[in-house]
Amino acid sequence: MAFFGIYAVLGPNGLLAYGDYKRQLVKRERDYAVLDQRRQVLKNRVALLNPDHANPDMVDEMVRKELNVTHPDEVIVPLDPK
Repeated sequence: MAFFGIYAVLGPNGLLAYGDYKRQLVKRERDYAVLDQRRQVLKNRVALLNPDHANPDMVDEMVRKELNVTHPDEVIVPLDPK
């Protein structure tokens, strides 16, 4: 009986492990919030590149970036945080 009592407190799923589970949950919720934000950014970019009504500025940006086509007097300012 004492073994089960000690195991309930000190075991991997015991009362002392509860704090670690809470810390992991908070960390994962932060990670998911960051991923949700990135997903919204990507969703917006996809909507701007929709072939039916593409945003001309976004198309111009993507073409210049992919083809590395700029004029010598242009300055490229990257807006991506990474």
